[in-house]
Amino acid sequence: MQVLLDALGYGDWILHALLWLPLVGLGLVLWGPEERAKGLAFAWSAGVFVLSLGLWWAFEPGVAGFQLASSAPWITGWGVSYALGVDGISLFMVLLTTFTTPLAILGSFSYIRKKERGFYALMLLLETGVLGVFLSLDLFLFYVFFELTLVPMYFIVGVWGGERRIYAAVKFFLYTALGSLLMLVAILYLYFQGRSQLGAGTFAYMDLLQVTLTLKEQIWLFAAFALAFSIKVPLFPVHTWLPDAHVEAPTAGSVVLAAILLKMGTYGFIRFLLPFFPGAVQHETIVMVMMGLGVTGILYAAWVAAVQPDAKKLVAYTSVSHMGFVVIGVFALTVNGLQGGMMVMISHGVSTGALFLLLGMLYERRHTRLIEDFGGLAAVAPWLTTAFVVTALTSIGLPGTSGFVGEFLALLGTFETHPWMAGIASLGVIFAAYYMLPMVQRMFFNGLVRKENRGVPDLSRRELAIMVPLVALMIWIGVQPAPFLRRMEPSIEAVLERVESGRSAQVRLDERNPAPELAAQPAAGL
Repeated sequence: MQVLLDALGYGDWILHALLWLPLVGLGLVLWGPEERAKGLAFAWSAGVFVLSLGLWWAFEPGVAGFQLASSAPWITGWGVSYALGVDGISLFMVLLTTFTTPLAILGSFSYIRKKERGFYALMLLLETGVLGVFLSLDLFLFYVFFELTLVPMYFIVGVWGGERRIYAAVKFFLYTALGSLLMLVAILYLYFQGRSQLGAGTFAYMDLLQVTLTLKEQIWLFAAFALAFSIKVPLFPVHTWLPDAHVEAPTAGSVVLAAILLKMGTYGFIRFLLPFFPGAVQHETIVMVMMGLGVTGILYAAWVAAVQPDAKKLVAYTSVSHMGFVVIGVFALTVNGLQGGMMVMISHGVSTGALFLLLGMLYERRHTRLIEDFGGLAAVAPWLTTAFVVTALTSIGLPGTSGFVGEFLALLGTFETHPWMAGIASLGVIFAAYYMLPMVQRMFFNGLVRKENRGVPDLSRRELAIMVPLVALMIWIGVQPAPFLRRMEPSIEAVLERVESGRSAQVRLDERNPAPELAAQPAAGL
Protein backbone atom coordinates (compact mmCIF):
# COMPACT_ATOMS: atom_id res chain seq x y z
CA MET A 1 0.00 0.00 0.00
CA GLN A 2 2.81 2.41 0.89
CA VAL A 3 4.44 1.83 -2.53
CA LEU A 4 1.17 2.60 -4.29
CA LEU A 5 0.66 5.80 -2.27
CA ASP A 6 4.19 6.94 -3.05
CA ALA A 7 3.66 6.27 -6.75
CA LEU A 8 0.55 8.43 -6.69
CA GLY A 9 2.33 11.21 -4.82
CA TYR A 10 -0.38 10.83 -2.17
CA GLY A 11 1.34 12.91 0.48
CA ASP A 12 1.67 15.93 -1.80
CA TRP A 13 -2.02 16.48 -2.44
CA ILE A 14 -4.14 14.48 -0.03
CA LEU A 15 -4.63 17.09 2.72
CA HIS A 16 -5.69 19.72 0.18
CA ALA A 17 -8.05 17.24 -1.48
CA LEU A 18 -9.67 16.25 1.82
CA LEU A 19 -10.17 19.90 2.75
CA TRP A 20 -11.66 21.19 -0.49
CA LEU A 21 -13.41 18.21 -2.12
CA PRO A 22 -16.47 18.56 0.18
CA LEU A 23 -16.89 22.11 -1.18
CA VAL A 24 -16.87 20.74 -4.73
CA GLY A 25 -19.56 18.28 -3.65
CA LEU A 26 -21.48 21.16 -2.08
CA GLY A 27 -21.60 22.91 -5.47
CA LEU A 28 -22.75 19.75 -7.23
CA VAL A 29 -25.50 19.22 -4.66
CA LEU A 30 -26.79 22.80 -4.98
CA TRP A 31 -26.76 22.77 -8.77
CA GLY A 32 -28.22 19.29 -9.11
CA PRO A 33 -31.86 18.20 -8.90
CA GLU A 34 -33.50 18.02 -5.48
CA GLU A 35 -34.21 14.30 -5.68
CA ARG A 36 -30.54 13.46 -6.25
CA ALA A 37 -29.14 15.65 -3.46
CA LYS A 38 -28.90 12.99 -0.78
CA GLY A 39 -27.39 10.35 -3.04
CA LEU A 40 -24.83 12.77 -4.42
CA ALA A 41 -23.88 14.07 -0.96
CA PHE A 42 -23.42 10.54 0.36
CA ALA A 43 -21.39 9.38 -2.62
CA TRP A 44 -19.15 12.43 -2.47
CA SER A 45 -18.55 12.21 1.30
CA ALA A 46 -17.93 8.46 1.02
CA GLY A 47 -15.34 9.18 -1.67
CA VAL A 48 -13.62 11.65 0.65
CA PHE A 49 -13.53 8.96 3.35
CA VAL A 50 -12.01 6.40 0.98
CA LEU A 51 -9.31 8.90 0.03
CA SER A 52 -8.60 9.64 3.70
CA LEU A 53 -7.96 5.96 4.48
CA GLY A 54 -4.55 6.30 2.84
CA LEU A 55 -3.49 8.49 5.75
CA TRP A 56 -3.32 5.37 7.91
CA TRP A 57 -0.44 4.04 5.79
CA ALA A 58 1.04 7.36 4.67
CA PHE A 59 1.50 8.49 8.28
CA GLU A 60 4.80 7.36 9.86
CA PRO A 61 4.02 6.07 13.39
CA GLY A 62 7.40 6.83 14.98
CA VAL A 63 7.55 10.51 14.01
CA ALA A 64 6.55 13.18 16.53
CA GLY A 65 6.32 16.23 14.28
CA PHE A 66 3.83 17.24 11.60
CA GLN A 67 3.76 15.12 8.48
CA LEU A 68 2.47 15.68 4.94
CA ALA A 69 2.83 19.38 5.76
CA SER A 70 2.75 22.17 3.21
CA SER A 71 2.59 25.95 3.44
CA ALA A 72 2.00 28.82 1.04
CA PRO A 73 1.64 32.57 1.64
CA TRP A 74 -1.95 33.75 1.83
CA ILE A 75 -2.28 37.27 3.29
CA THR A 76 1.36 38.29 3.23
CA GLY A 77 0.81 41.71 4.81
CA TRP A 78 -0.48 40.05 7.98
CA GLY A 79 1.84 37.05 7.93
CA VAL A 80 -1.04 34.64 7.28
CA SER A 81 -0.21 31.41 5.48
CA TYR A 82 -2.23 28.55 4.07
CA ALA A 83 -0.49 25.82 6.07
CA LEU A 84 -1.73 22.25 6.55
CA GLY A 85 -0.33 19.18 8.27
CA VAL A 86 -1.15 16.22 10.48
CA ASP A 87 0.47 14.58 13.48
CA GLY A 88 -0.53 11.72 15.74
CA ILE A 89 -3.10 13.95 17.45
CA SER A 90 -4.91 15.38 14.44
CA LEU A 91 -4.69 12.21 12.33
CA PHE A 92 -7.47 10.43 14.21
CA MET A 93 -9.68 13.51 14.32
CA VAL A 94 -9.44 13.77 10.53
CA LEU A 95 -10.28 10.09 10.06
CA LEU A 96 -13.14 10.33 12.57
CA THR A 97 -14.58 13.27 10.62
CA THR A 98 -14.39 11.61 7.20
CA PHE A 99 -15.76 8.36 8.66
CA THR A 100 -18.71 9.93 10.47
CA THR A 101 -19.94 12.37 7.82
CA PRO A 102 -21.12 9.85 5.17
CA LEU A 103 -22.80 7.73 7.87
CA ALA A 104 -24.63 10.80 9.22
CA ILE A 105 -25.74 11.70 5.70
CA LEU A 106 -26.89 8.12 5.01
CA GLY A 107 -28.81 8.18 8.28
CA SER A 108 -30.77 11.24 7.09
CA PHE A 109 -32.20 9.68 3.93
CA SER A 110 -35.68 9.11 5.36
CA TYR A 111 -35.53 11.80 8.07
CA ILE A 112 -34.98 14.92 5.94
CA ARG A 113 -37.95 15.52 3.67
CA LYS A 114 -37.79 19.28 2.98
CA LYS A 115 -35.12 21.54 1.47
CA GLU A 116 -32.89 18.56 0.89
CA ARG A 117 -30.34 20.36 -1.27
CA GLY A 118 -29.74 22.97 1.41
CA PHE A 119 -29.39 20.39 4.17
CA TYR A 120 -26.89 18.16 2.40
CA ALA A 121 -24.92 21.16 1.12
CA LEU A 122 -24.58 22.40 4.70
CA MET A 123 -23.41 18.95 5.84
CA LEU A 124 -20.59 19.08 3.29
CA LEU A 125 -19.72 22.64 4.29
CA LEU A 126 -19.56 21.50 7.90
CA GLU A 127 -17.16 18.72 6.93
CA THR A 128 -14.82 21.23 5.29
CA GLY A 129 -14.95 23.48 8.36
CA VAL A 130 -14.13 20.68 10.79
CA LEU A 131 -11.33 19.28 8.63
CA GLY A 132 -9.87 22.77 8.39
CA VAL A 133 -9.76 23.00 12.19
CA PHE A 134 -7.84 19.73 12.50
CA LEU A 135 -5.47 20.34 9.57
CA SER A 136 -4.55 24.01 10.04
CA LEU A 137 -1.00 24.92 11.05
CA ASP A 138 -1.71 28.66 11.01
CA LEU A 139 -3.69 30.21 13.87
CA PHE A 140 -5.54 32.66 11.62
CA LEU A 141 -6.55 29.82 9.29
CA PHE A 142 -7.53 27.74 12.32
CA TYR A 143 -9.75 30.52 13.62
CA VAL A 144 -11.45 30.98 10.24
CA PHE A 145 -12.40 27.31 10.08
CA PHE A 146 -13.29 27.22 13.80
CA GLU A 147 -15.83 30.00 13.21
CA LEU A 148 -16.99 28.55 9.89
CA THR A 149 -18.36 25.47 11.65
CA LEU A 150 -20.88 27.65 13.50
CA VAL A 151 -22.71 28.68 10.33
CA PRO A 152 -23.82 25.30 8.91
CA MET A 153 -24.57 23.91 12.37
CA TYR A 154 -26.71 26.93 13.21
CA PHE A 155 -28.86 26.41 10.11
CA ILE A 156 -28.97 22.61 10.46
CA VAL A 157 -30.47 22.99 13.93
CA GLY A 158 -32.51 26.13 13.19
CA VAL A 159 -34.16 24.96 9.96
CA TRP A 160 -34.45 21.17 10.27
CA GLY A 161 -34.67 20.86 14.06
CA GLY A 162 -37.57 20.25 16.42
CA GLU A 163 -40.20 22.57 17.88
CA ARG A 164 -37.72 24.67 19.92
CA ARG A 165 -35.12 24.71 17.17
CA ILE A 166 -34.73 28.50 16.99
CA TYR A 167 -34.05 28.78 20.71
CA ALA A 168 -31.54 25.92 20.59
CA ALA A 169 -29.76 27.27 17.50
CA VAL A 170 -29.44 30.81 18.87
CA LYS A 171 -28.22 29.55 22.24
CA PHE A 172 -25.63 27.34 20.55
CA PHE A 173 -24.42 30.23 18.37
CA LEU A 174 -24.20 32.80 21.16
CA TYR A 175 -22.35 30.52 23.57
CA THR A 176 -19.73 29.42 21.06
CA ALA A 177 -19.33 32.81 19.38
CA LEU A 178 -18.66 34.52 22.72
CA GLY A 179 -15.87 32.11 23.59
CA SER A 180 -14.44 32.35 20.09
CA LEU A 181 -14.16 36.14 20.26
CA LEU A 182 -12.08 35.94 23.43
CA MET A 183 -9.85 33.39 21.74
CA LEU A 184 -9.44 35.79 18.80
CA VAL A 185 -8.19 38.48 21.18
CA ALA A 186 -5.66 36.00 22.59
CA ILE A 187 -4.51 35.01 19.09
CA LEU A 188 -4.00 38.64 18.16
CA TYR A 189 -2.00 39.21 21.36
CA LEU A 190 0.26 36.29 20.41
CA TYR A 191 0.63 37.78 16.92
CA PHE A 192 1.77 41.16 18.19
CA GLN A 193 4.12 39.57 20.71
CA GLY A 194 5.56 37.48 17.91
CA ARG A 195 6.00 40.50 15.68
CA SER A 196 7.97 42.31 18.37
CA GLN A 197 10.10 39.32 19.35
CA LEU A 198 10.60 37.52 16.03
CA GLY A 199 10.94 40.60 13.87
CA ALA A 200 7.99 39.80 11.61
CA GLY A 201 4.28 39.26 12.06
CA THR A 202 3.19 35.64 11.73
CA PHE A 203 0.32 33.37 12.65
CA ALA A 204 2.30 30.18 11.91
CA TYR A 205 1.84 27.59 14.64
CA MET A 206 5.50 26.61 14.90
CA ASP A 207 6.68 30.22 14.84
CA LEU A 208 4.33 31.32 17.62
CA LEU A 209 5.64 28.49 19.80
CA GLN A 210 8.87 30.48 19.91
CA VAL A 211 7.22 33.51 21.51
CA THR A 212 8.38 34.20 25.06
CA LEU A 213 5.58 34.96 27.53
CA THR A 214 5.58 35.86 31.19
CA LEU A 215 3.66 33.61 33.53
CA LYS A 216 1.04 36.32 34.02
CA GLU A 217 0.56 36.60 30.24
CA GLN A 218 0.31 32.84 29.94
CA ILE A 219 -2.40 32.64 32.59
CA TRP A 220 -4.54 35.31 30.92
CA LEU A 221 -4.09 33.82 27.45
CA PHE A 222 -4.75 30.35 28.84
CA ALA A 223 -8.03 31.63 30.28
CA ALA A 224 -9.14 33.06 26.93
CA PHE A 225 -8.31 29.92 24.95
CA ALA A 226 -9.64 27.63 27.68
CA LEU A 227 -13.03 29.37 27.80
CA ALA A 228 -13.49 29.03 24.04
CA PHE A 229 -12.56 25.36 24.06
CA SER A 230 -14.46 24.59 27.29
CA ILE A 231 -17.68 25.90 25.74
CA LYS A 232 -17.09 23.73 22.69
CA VAL A 233 -16.31 20.57 24.75
CA PRO A 234 -18.65 21.44 26.64
CA LEU A 235 -17.19 21.53 30.13
CA PHE A 236 -19.30 22.07 33.24
CA PRO A 237 -20.73 24.70 33.92
CA VAL A 238 -20.80 26.08 30.33
CA HIS A 239 -22.50 22.95 29.02
CA THR A 240 -26.13 24.07 29.10
CA TRP A 241 -26.37 24.75 25.35
CA LEU A 242 -25.60 21.11 24.49
CA PRO A 243 -28.74 19.25 25.67
CA ASP A 244 -30.98 21.78 23.89
CA ALA A 245 -28.96 21.59 20.68
CA HIS A 246 -28.91 17.78 20.73
CA VAL A 247 -32.61 17.35 21.43
CA GLU A 248 -33.74 19.84 18.78
CA ALA A 249 -31.18 18.95 16.09
CA PRO A 250 -32.07 16.47 13.34
CA THR A 251 -30.37 13.09 13.62
CA ALA A 252 -27.42 13.99 11.39
CA GLY A 253 -26.90 17.23 13.31
CA SER A 254 -26.79 15.37 16.63
CA VAL A 255 -24.38 12.79 15.21
CA VAL A 256 -21.92 15.37 13.86
CA LEU A 257 -22.26 17.52 16.96
CA ALA A 258 -21.46 14.64 19.31
CA ALA A 259 -18.95 12.76 17.20
CA ILE A 260 -16.93 15.66 15.78
CA LEU A 261 -17.74 19.19 16.94
CA LEU A 262 -17.24 18.49 20.63
CA LYS A 263 -13.79 17.11 19.84
CA MET A 264 -12.73 20.51 18.54
CA GLY A 265 -12.69 21.68 22.15
CA THR A 266 -10.64 18.84 23.60
CA TYR A 267 -8.38 18.92 20.54
CA GLY A 268 -7.79 22.60 21.30
CA PHE A 269 -6.74 21.71 24.85
CA ILE A 270 -4.03 19.39 23.55
CA ARG A 271 -2.98 21.37 20.49
CA PHE A 272 -2.87 24.88 22.01
CA LEU A 273 -3.21 25.06 25.79
CA LEU A 274 -0.47 22.59 26.67
CA PRO A 275 2.30 23.60 24.26
CA PHE A 276 1.63 27.36 24.15
CA PHE A 277 1.19 27.99 27.88
CA PRO A 278 3.34 25.42 29.74
CA GLY A 279 3.78 27.70 32.73
CA ALA A 280 0.03 28.13 33.18
CA VAL A 281 -0.56 24.42 32.63
CA GLN A 282 1.92 23.65 35.41
CA HIS A 283 0.23 26.07 37.81
CA GLU A 284 -1.28 23.86 40.52
CA THR A 285 -4.36 26.02 40.99
CA ILE A 286 -5.17 25.97 37.27
CA VAL A 287 -4.63 22.21 37.06
CA MET A 288 -6.91 21.59 40.03
CA VAL A 289 -9.61 23.89 38.66
CA MET A 290 -9.63 22.17 35.25
CA MET A 291 -9.56 18.68 36.73
CA GLY A 292 -12.18 19.65 39.29
CA LEU A 293 -14.48 20.89 36.54
CA GLY A 294 -13.85 17.69 34.59
CA VAL A 295 -14.73 15.47 37.58
CA THR A 296 -17.78 17.60 38.38
CA GLY A 297 -18.95 17.22 34.80
CA ILE A 298 -18.49 13.45 34.96
CA LEU A 299 -20.63 13.06 38.08
CA TYR A 300 -23.16 15.85 37.62
CA ALA A 301 -24.00 14.94 34.02
CA ALA A 302 -24.34 11.27 34.99
CA TRP A 303 -26.81 12.12 37.76
CA VAL A 304 -28.83 14.39 35.48
CA ALA A 305 -28.82 11.79 32.69
CA ALA A 306 -30.20 9.16 35.05
CA VAL A 307 -33.48 11.05 35.55
CA GLN A 308 -34.15 12.08 31.94
CA PRO A 309 -37.43 10.81 30.48
CA ASP A 310 -36.26 11.71 26.93
CA ALA A 311 -33.79 9.16 25.54
CA LYS A 312 -32.08 11.70 23.29
CA LYS A 313 -31.58 14.14 26.15
CA LEU A 314 -30.18 11.33 28.29
CA VAL A 315 -27.56 10.56 25.64
CA ALA A 316 -26.82 14.28 25.30
CA TYR A 317 -25.88 14.50 28.97
CA THR A 318 -23.67 11.44 28.65
CA SER A 319 -21.51 13.48 26.27
CA VAL A 320 -20.77 15.98 29.04
CA SER A 321 -19.83 13.09 31.33
CA HIS A 322 -17.56 11.41 28.78
CA MET A 323 -15.81 14.64 27.88
CA GLY A 324 -15.00 15.03 31.58
CA PHE A 325 -12.80 11.94 31.28
CA VAL A 326 -10.95 13.59 28.41
CA VAL A 327 -10.35 16.74 30.48
CA ILE A 328 -8.90 14.91 33.48
CA GLY A 329 -6.76 12.78 31.19
CA VAL A 330 -5.36 15.85 29.44
CA PHE A 331 -4.56 17.79 32.61
CA ALA A 332 -3.04 14.77 34.33
CA LEU A 333 -0.08 15.63 32.06
CA THR A 334 0.99 12.01 31.63
CA VAL A 335 1.35 9.86 28.52
CA ASN A 336 -1.32 7.46 29.75
CA GLY A 337 -3.68 10.30 30.58
CA LEU A 338 -3.32 12.03 27.22
CA GLN A 339 -3.57 8.76 25.31
CA GLY A 340 -6.65 7.89 27.35
CA GLY A 341 -8.18 11.27 26.58
CA MET A 342 -7.55 10.75 22.87
CA MET A 343 -9.05 7.25 22.96
CA VAL A 344 -12.13 8.53 24.81
CA MET A 345 -12.52 11.16 22.08
CA ILE A 346 -12.41 8.50 19.37
CA SER A 347 -14.64 6.04 21.22
CA HIS A 348 -17.16 8.69 22.18
CA GLY A 349 -17.33 9.86 18.58
CA VAL A 350 -18.14 6.37 17.38
CA SER A 351 -20.43 5.14 20.18
CA THR A 352 -22.42 8.31 20.89
CA GLY A 353 -22.78 8.99 17.19
CA ALA A 354 -24.16 5.47 16.87
CA LEU A 355 -26.58 6.02 19.76
CA PHE A 356 -27.98 9.15 18.13
CA LEU A 357 -28.34 7.31 14.83
CA LEU A 358 -30.22 4.47 16.54
CA LEU A 359 -32.49 6.88 18.41
CA GLY A 360 -33.16 8.63 15.12
CA MET A 361 -34.16 5.31 13.58
CA LEU A 362 -36.52 4.67 16.49
CA TYR A 363 -37.98 8.16 16.17
CA GLU A 364 -38.72 7.55 12.48
CA ARG A 365 -40.64 4.43 13.48
CA ARG A 366 -42.50 5.70 16.56
CA HIS A 367 -42.26 9.52 16.40
CA THR A 368 -41.42 9.73 20.08
CA ARG A 369 -38.24 9.91 22.12
CA LEU A 370 -39.78 9.21 25.54
CA ILE A 371 -38.33 6.08 27.15
CA GLU A 372 -41.69 5.10 28.65
CA ASP A 373 -43.27 4.93 25.17
CA PHE A 374 -41.10 1.95 24.25
CA GLY A 375 -40.74 -1.54 25.70
CA GLY A 376 -40.14 -5.08 24.48
CA LEU A 377 -38.51 -4.05 21.21
CA ALA A 378 -36.09 -6.99 21.43
CA ALA A 379 -38.94 -9.29 20.47
CA VAL A 380 -39.73 -7.50 17.21
CA ALA A 381 -36.41 -5.86 16.24
CA PRO A 382 -33.51 -8.14 17.29
CA TRP A 383 -30.86 -6.54 15.05
CA LEU A 384 -31.72 -3.06 16.21
CA THR A 385 -31.62 -4.29 19.81
CA THR A 386 -28.23 -5.95 19.30
CA ALA A 387 -26.73 -2.79 17.83
CA PHE A 388 -28.17 -0.66 20.64
CA VAL A 389 -26.96 -3.00 23.40
CA VAL A 390 -23.41 -3.21 22.02
CA THR A 391 -23.29 0.57 21.61
CA ALA A 392 -24.66 1.16 25.12
CA LEU A 393 -22.09 -1.22 26.62
CA THR A 394 -19.35 0.63 24.74
CA SER A 395 -20.62 3.90 26.17
CA ILE A 396 -20.51 2.40 29.66
CA GLY A 397 -16.93 1.22 29.11
CA LEU A 398 -17.29 -2.55 29.09
CA PRO A 399 -13.93 -4.37 28.72
CA GLY A 400 -13.46 -5.47 25.13
CA THR A 401 -14.95 -2.28 23.74
CA SER A 402 -13.35 1.02 22.78
CA GLY A 403 -14.95 2.78 25.74
CA PHE A 404 -12.99 0.71 28.24
CA VAL A 405 -9.60 1.46 26.65
CA GLY A 406 -10.07 5.22 26.81
CA GLU A 407 -11.54 5.47 30.28
CA PHE A 408 -9.03 3.03 31.76
CA LEU A 409 -6.04 4.93 30.38
CA ALA A 410 -7.49 8.33 31.34
CA LEU A 411 -8.07 7.15 34.92
CA LEU A 412 -4.67 5.42 35.04
CA GLY A 413 -2.91 8.58 33.88
CA THR A 414 -4.83 10.68 36.38
CA PHE A 415 -3.99 8.24 39.18
CA GLU A 416 -0.28 8.74 38.46
CA THR A 417 -0.45 12.41 39.44
CA HIS A 418 -3.75 12.92 41.34
CA PRO A 419 -4.85 9.58 42.87
CA TRP A 420 -7.76 10.95 44.86
CA MET A 421 -9.12 12.77 41.81
CA ALA A 422 -8.96 9.54 39.83
CA GLY A 423 -10.81 7.75 42.62
CA ILE A 424 -13.68 10.22 42.53
CA ALA A 425 -13.80 10.22 38.72
CA SER A 426 -13.96 6.42 38.64
CA LEU A 427 -17.42 6.66 40.22
CA GLY A 428 -18.54 7.97 36.83
CA VAL A 429 -18.05 4.48 35.39
CA ILE A 430 -20.53 3.11 37.95
CA PHE A 431 -23.00 5.91 37.34
CA ALA A 432 -22.73 5.28 33.59
CA ALA A 433 -24.17 1.82 34.15
CA TYR A 434 -26.82 3.37 36.41
CA TYR A 435 -28.19 5.68 33.68
CA MET A 436 -27.60 3.53 30.59
CA LEU A 437 -28.68 0.03 31.57
CA PRO A 438 -32.14 1.00 32.91
CA MET A 439 -32.84 2.83 29.65
CA VAL A 440 -31.88 -0.28 27.64
CA GLN A 441 -34.00 -2.48 29.93
CA ARG A 442 -37.10 -0.28 29.70
CA MET A 443 -36.88 0.24 25.93
CA PHE A 444 -35.94 -3.25 24.75
CA PHE A 445 -36.45 -5.93 27.39
CA ASN A 446 -39.56 -5.06 29.36
CA GLY A 447 -42.91 -6.45 28.30
CA LEU A 448 -44.24 -5.62 24.84
CA VAL A 449 -47.25 -3.83 26.29
CA ARG A 450 -47.94 -0.95 23.89
CA LYS A 451 -49.52 -2.12 20.67
CA GLU A 452 -47.67 0.60 18.72
CA ASN A 453 -44.41 -1.22 19.45
CA ARG A 454 -45.55 -4.57 18.10
CA GLY A 455 -45.16 -3.48 14.50
CA VAL A 456 -41.79 -1.76 14.81
CA PRO A 457 -39.67 -2.99 11.88
CA ASP A 458 -36.11 -4.19 12.32
CA LEU A 459 -33.09 -2.52 10.74
CA SER A 460 -33.29 -2.11 6.99
CA ARG A 461 -30.34 -2.83 4.69
CA ARG A 462 -29.48 0.88 4.63
CA GLU A 463 -29.54 1.03 8.42
CA LEU A 464 -27.44 -2.13 8.70
CA ALA A 465 -24.91 -0.52 6.36
CA ILE A 466 -24.70 2.36 8.84
CA MET A 467 -24.44 0.32 12.02
CA VAL A 468 -22.13 -2.53 11.00
CA PRO A 469 -18.99 -0.37 10.52
CA LEU A 470 -19.70 1.55 13.72
CA VAL A 471 -20.11 -1.58 15.84
CA ALA A 472 -17.10 -3.21 14.18
CA LEU A 473 -14.94 -0.18 15.01
CA MET A 474 -16.05 -0.22 18.65
CA ILE A 475 -14.96 -3.85 18.97
CA TRP A 476 -11.76 -3.46 16.94
CA ILE A 477 -10.47 -0.57 19.06
CA GLY A 478 -11.46 -2.40 22.24
CA VAL A 479 -9.65 -5.58 21.26
CA GLN A 480 -6.66 -4.09 19.41
CA PRO A 481 -5.92 -0.50 20.47
CA ALA A 482 -2.16 -0.78 19.86
CA PRO A 483 -2.16 0.61 16.28
CA PHE A 484 -3.97 3.72 17.50
CA LEU A 485 -1.78 4.20 20.57
CA ARG A 486 1.42 3.67 18.56
CA ARG A 487 0.54 6.43 16.10
CA MET A 488 -0.43 9.02 18.69
CA GLU A 489 2.28 8.34 21.30
CA PRO A 490 5.22 10.29 19.75
CA SER A 491 3.13 13.44 19.28
CA ILE A 492 1.77 13.20 22.81
CA GLU A 493 5.27 12.75 24.21
CA ALA A 494 6.38 15.85 22.29
CA VAL A 495 3.58 17.89 23.84
CA LEU A 496 4.54 16.71 27.32
CA GLU A 497 8.21 17.47 26.65
CA ARG A 498 7.19 21.00 25.73
CA VAL A 499 5.26 21.31 29.00
CA GLU A 500 8.17 19.86 30.97
CA SER A 501 10.66 22.23 29.33
CA GLY A 502 8.41 25.09 30.37
CA ARG A 503 8.45 23.82 33.96
CA SER A 504 12.27 23.54 33.97
CA ALA A 505 12.70 27.00 32.51
CA GLN A 506 10.29 28.42 35.09
CA VAL A 507 12.29 26.90 37.93
CA ARG A 508 15.55 28.35 36.59
CA LEU A 509 14.03 31.80 36.13
CA ASP A 510 12.34 31.75 39.52
CA GLU A 511 15.72 31.14 41.13
CA ARG A 512 16.91 34.41 39.64
CA ASN A 513 13.62 36.30 39.93
CA PRO A 514 11.39 35.54 42.95
CA ALA A 515 8.38 37.28 41.36
CA PRO A 516 6.70 34.47 39.37
CA GLU A 517 4.43 36.81 37.49
CA LEU A 518 7.49 38.34 35.80
CA ALA A 519 9.12 35.08 34.79
CA ALA A 520 9.11 34.35 31.08
CA GLN A 521 8.89 31.02 29.34
CA PRO A 522 11.48 30.38 26.62
CA ALA A 523 10.00 28.41 23.80
CA ALA A 524 10.78 24.90 22.74
CA GLY A 525 9.58 23.61 19.42
CA LEU A 526 7.50 20.49 19.15
